[in-house]
Amino acid sequence: MECERVVLSGHAIQRMFERGIGLGAVLLVVADGETVEAYADDKPHPSRLLLGFVDAKPLHVVVALDESMGACIVVTAYEPAVEQWGADFRTRKNK
Repeated sequence: MECERVVLSGHAIQRMFERGIGLGAVLLVVADGETVEAYADDKPHPSRLLLGFVDAKPLHVVVALDESMGACIVVTAYEPAVEQWGADFRTRKNK
């Protein structure tokens, strides 16, 4: 994503800490990740789910774009569970 700056939400900081996900990994995915899903109707800002690989491990990062500030706001980050995602980590499995 094109971001003038990246802001971490309080929720993202808490989840990253709980899950042992480092800031560098999240920033890498924000900069170079692939959009897996787009949530244009999210409020207060449209967001998207990004997929990136860090040290060969998949990482999902949800980012909202505040165009008025030129900021990408990291909402959360997690390692996708194989029970919920296909082998490519791009496709959700049916429940």
